[in-house]
Amino acid sequence: MATLWQLFGTFTKIGAFTIGGGYAMLPLIEREVVDNRKWIGKDDFLDMVVVSQTAPGLLAMNISILVGNKLRGKTGAVVSAFGSALPSFVVILIVAVFLNEYQNNPWLVKMFRAVRPAVVALIAVPIFNMARTAKLNCYTVWISVVSALLIWRLSVSPVLIILVAGVGGVLYRILKDAKPKKS
Repeated sequence: MATLWQLFGTFTKIGAFTIGGGYAMLPLIEREVVDNRKWIGKDDFLDMVVVSQTAPGLLAMNISILVGNKLRGKTGAVVSAFGSALPSFVVILIVAVFLNEYQNNPWLVKMFRAVRPAVVALIAVPIFNMARTAKLNCYTVWISVVSALLIWRLSVSPVLIILVAGVGGVLYRILKDAKPKKS
């Protein structure tokens, strides 16, 4: 069982060493809470990612709250959220103070341009891991592809995609359970 200090330290470390937002934090969170510390299982983590994506707010913050809550209740949720947010708050505060003075620094501009491709990779890794954990196959991968295309090319609301997928999943299950079973 995780102590409150362990939760705080783990999420502070994750928050401090991640560039690129919530999706870039996913592999770090998964590695820490699922693989290294074994606080939760892969299936529970995937469920938390799904809930975190559908809930309002920041993905990484939502996951930290869910993990903290599962392990230590409401206090764990608050401690995990605070640990996750503290590094970003401090960095943003420092950047806000000095950005105007250094925003046109050529070295800083080049550094940020160089970091962008790495951030894309950090976002891609959890997508592939979630696909594997969700057991996507040639029969189900089309749902992800069509959803992504609808959002990207036709600007369909992700909320609508989630609602349609949820209703479709329920209807599929009802129809599948209603079929007579072969003896």
